[in-house]
Amino acid sequence: MFTRLVTPPPAASAPAHERFLHLVRLALAGGQFGKLLLSGPVGDDDDVERLTVRAIELRGEPALSFLWRHRTRDVTKNHAPDAGLAEIAALLGTRFRNAHLHTATEEVQFAVSRKGRETLRVTRLDAPESAPPPAAHDKAKHRPLDMAHPVWSALGLTHLVKGEPALVPAMARKWKQINRFVEILAAAVHEAGLQAPVRVADFGSGKGYLTFAVHDWLQSQGLAPRVTGIELRDDMVGLCNAIIANEGLAGIRFDQGDVRSQAVQPLDVMIALHACDIATDHALHVGLQSGARIIMSSPCCHKELRPQMTLPPVLRPMLQHGIHLGQEAEMVTDSLRALLLESQGYRTQVFEFIALEHTSKNKMILAVKAQGPAAEALAARRPELLAQVAEIKRFYGLREQRLEQLLAAA
Repeated sequence: MFTRLVTPPPAASAPAHERFLHLVRLALAGGQFGKLLLSGPVGDDDDVERLTVRAIELRGEPALSFLWRHRTRDVTKNHAPDAGLAEIAALLGTRFRNAHLHTATEEVQFAVSRKGRETLRVTRLDAPESAPPPAAHDKAKHRPLDMAHPVWSALGLTHLVKGEPALVPAMARKWKQINRFVEILAAAVHEAGLQAPVRVADFGSGKGYLTFAVHDWLQSQGLAPRVTGIELRDDMVGLCNAIIANEGLAGIRFDQGDVRSQAVQPLDVMIALHACDIATDHALHVGLQSGARIIMSSPCCHKELRPQMTLPPVLRPMLQHGIHLGQEAEMVTDSLRALLLESQGYRTQVFEFIALEHTSKNKMILAVKAQGPAAEALAARRPELLAQVAEIKRFYGLREQRLEQLLAAA
């Protein structure tokens, strides 16, 4: 789709950055472009860490999507192909020392030393056509989401290859993670017996991958979704709402806000993935207050309990190591959260929802509101569950845990 960008190849004696840019153009023209990563920022005048460039389509036209990764935020800017390539050319060696181009057939690395010496290295990959065909008994992995949905192209997950939607190679892990999340949601929706319309709040929605995925799947099931993504960063909210407007989607919107200041409103599903530290507790509390039948949380940054922990003598030889103490604090935190959710009448599981190779933040707390005899059994166990919470706190010398405090104050 980028054929107009092809230029004659530079001479072998041309500077490395010219040859690198020519390979970028060839990859775009041939539909082989995976992603371009610019790293090693020059100077310290801002907090930019790296830049990722992907080929996308916007309203049927080719474009280059620039994701600027800062220390505390991400900024996405889309450019027309010529303008995007001009921007890349201007950044090489001036804003970033290193560039790494991933294509379907090769990896290209460009670098500029501190003395200004340019180097270019090309590593050939095995062509996809050389891979052996799958055995007759092998089946393609079923995914609950349709890759042809235009929203995935707008988000940079897919692009067109020979006129057909295909996954951007660099986004394969993200796509697997999104589909796995939807599979878990589907089982929870079935268990909870949700009926249309289904009201969903996704706290810390970020770029909206999961928010759009939840909306897409619920809509495909005829469950009339009413999905709201809630995100602190205005630029992410604007990006996602622009996609909604461009694609004419109904039943989904993004609002700027913080989970700690959200007004309680009726919900069926509460989602909070990677909410930092006690923000997870606030999200769980919002889910409980809103009467959500399903609560899905992937905790992050367990900081609250670690400084409070008084180590029992028998555990000190193990927990003297910082990494072990951190893992112990994480386990204790999420165990307390699970017990507190159970005490509120939810059947709760804590499990690995995606393999560690795909994301380091791979733990999920899934709570589904119990019904009938199961609800009665949990209600009868409530004193026992709260006693277990108190015993764990006593064992580790814990003074407070945020979700417990929020429940007590309600």
